[in-house]
Amino acid sequence: MKAPKNRRVFVAGYDVATALGNSLPTTWQAAVAGQAGFRKLTRCESSSRSNVVGEIPDWDPAALSYVSRKDASIWNAGYVFLTMEVCRRALLNAGLEINEETASKTGCLIGSALNGTDSYRIAMENYAAKGPLKVSPYLLPNVCANLPAGKAGMDLGFTGPIFSPQGACASGNHAIGIGARMIRDGECDFVLAGGVETCLVPEIIQGFSNMLATLKVGPKDRAALDPTQASRPFSHDRKGFILSEGAGVVVLAAEDALQRQGLTPKAEVAGIGWNSDAHHFTRPNHTTIVRAIHDAIDDAEISPANIGSINAHGTSTPTGDGTEVECLRTVFGKDLVKIPVSANKSQVGHSLGASAAIEAVLGIEAMGQGLVLPTVNHLPDPEFSDVDVVPNLARNHSYEFFLSNSFGFGGTNCCIVFRGV
Repeated sequence: MKAPKNRRVFVAGYDVATALGNSLPTTWQAAVAGQAGFRKLTRCESSSRSNVVGEIPDWDPAALSYVSRKDASIWNAGYVFLTMEVCRRALLNAGLEINEETASKTGCLIGSALNGTDSYRIAMENYAAKGPLKVSPYLLPNVCANLPAGKAGMDLGFTGPIFSPQGACASGNHAIGIGARMIRDGECDFVLAGGVETCLVPEIIQGFSNMLATLKVGPKDRAALDPTQASRPFSHDRKGFILSEGAGVVVLAAEDALQRQGLTPKAEVAGIGWNSDAHHFTRPNHTTIVRAIHDAIDDAEISPANIGSINAHGTSTPTGDGTEVECLRTVFGKDLVKIPVSANKSQVGHSLGASAAIEAVLGIEAMGQGLVLPTVNHLPDPEFSDVDVVPNLARNHSYEFFLSNSFGFGGTNCCIVFRGV
């Protein structure tokens, strides 16, 4: 194999669709305003008490100019068109044109935890109600994890490598990490990297509820009267995460390719740390998470004292939030109190394989604008009195590096350090 080129890797652009808004501008405006995007479930019917979710508002793929009535019928896995549209907008945000020069050197890595679960559900309903011949011949392509990236390539014209990193709730960071390594080594000049999830189907909602992972809204819970208060990371009354759909894509670029195309960098991928717990399929493990954080900081060739902000995994679960804080204390010691810790899931919920990519976008945008986003719905927990969770309101803050944490089922951890430019 050829020797790696050891190129620096930058973020040239990005876009998202979240519970706060169906685009980056609408999401960002609501995030800075301290809003949360949760409401009672409308995507389907469910008897679960975990019925407060994050739905992408005003999202209708059938209204997209490139989606025909036939396409809308064939590609009934929601993550397909969502990936295509967010990739298209991310390229526009970056100013990158896919042409004869860039097409073959542009890859696409879009992770997802659940893939085309919604399409499979439609097929099973048809099978049960109408018989086996009514199962769509397009079912298998719809559930193939790489299909959304492939469809984005067909629409946009890039022909570099496409696949779907499968790292559960860390998938988005895995996509960014792998894409950055591919660019560093010279395999690609550009990579569309991120995650997507369209997970609001009854069985998934009920499954998370039954495993006690998501918030069950009782009559005395503060989300009963105001669903926007359902997700509250690091609060004393956190009781589970809020399941959300969403997508986030960043356009990664090699330094030399960035200059050739006249693109403006928004941040640099400075360091990556990834490992696995070998501990438990859902419970986080202190030792390996600490090592992943240290590895990301070491890969960036900085020290913990250089980290100016932390984008926490912050799911709003009692165990998860507690373990993450313990890990941060181990890494940063007495200096942790000086570092703002934002939990974006308080505003957009937990979109599983898309969450880390969405949080990377929000973190980079915040750093570029000299802000840290808030952890909304916060009611102090005495156990976290030494942690500045940026309660409820965005804050002006200047910094060069931020750490973005993501951890997933199966014991997978991926932490990334981004540098401002």
